[in-house]
Amino acid sequence: MEPDVRFFPREQLLSVDELVRLATISKSLGIQRLRLTGGEPTLRPELDEIIERIGELGFGDLSMTTNGSLIEPARLRLWKAAGLKRLTFSLDSANETAFASMTRSRSTPSTVLQAIEEAHAAGLGPIKVNAVVIRDHNVDQIPLLAELAASHNFEMRFIEFMPLDSGHAWNAQLLVPASEILAALQSAGDVTELCRERASDTAEIYSFASRRSPGSVGKVGIIAPVSRSFCGNCSRLRITADGKVRPCLFSLREFDVRPLLRSNAEDATIEQFMIDATWTKQAGHGISSPDFEQPARPMSAIGG
Repeated sequence: MEPDVRFFPREQLLSVDELVRLATISKSLGIQRLRLTGGEPTLRPELDEIIERIGELGFGDLSMTTNGSLIEPARLRLWKAAGLKRLTFSLDSANETAFASMTRSRSTPSTVLQAIEEAHAAGLGPIKVNAVVIRDHNVDQIPLLAELAASHNFEMRFIEFMPLDSGHAWNAQLLVPASEILAALQSAGDVTELCRERASDTAEIYSFASRRSPGSVGKVGIIAPVSRSFCGNCSRLRITADGKVRPCLFSLREFDVRPLLRSNAEDATIEQFMIDATWTKQAGHGISSPDFEQPARPMSAIGG
């Protein structure tokens, strides 16, 4: 986030009861997988209660994305017992200077790697780790991060830089396309393409056998929303912390479900609202179009 970004006033955020009600309604509509994300979800004081109550709903997959800076072993065990199945971490660089520059965080790569080990110990897996690849920032880190995937038993995913930054500084020159990410991996090891588990999965999956560490094989993914758009297979719907339904990451329109929740609307009314919002899902993000317009809301306020 940019240094001048401020959090929403608390009264604008959905309450725990409102979040759980939306999760319940979503499950009744056929949603099978739910992810808690952010921003940084571990900043939410009621996170333990949110995980416990949503865990009781019996989703096929309940996961969470975190930067790993506030992970504690006792909480990991609590989340696992409450129904959280797996975690995805963010690690843009193993170099401390580059990491600090990209994240503006007081955390360190070693903090994240320790949190990953603790998550493994708590049984929260399979673990995935995301890195947004930005030219002149962390391209040189691609082979090293792939090697870490093998040594620390996680799936490393490299994500193309998207125009969702809060500073609106994105430009095509900063984009490192999937072909270049793959070439960087191939320069450092043997890369074999694997099958996607689901057609709607966002990552192209590969095995990576490092030449520097013979016998060390890890799994890596490349998520290429810009150069290899997968909009046609997208099955995701996002609800922001302040109750806005976004059918697409790049939606210019949001649908505010909070007034319905706070006026005690019937479940059937909210269900139809969610269905109607979903049917507005655009055919594609249009990043390569000359008419593309970056959403005002950045990724940190949407949920990755």
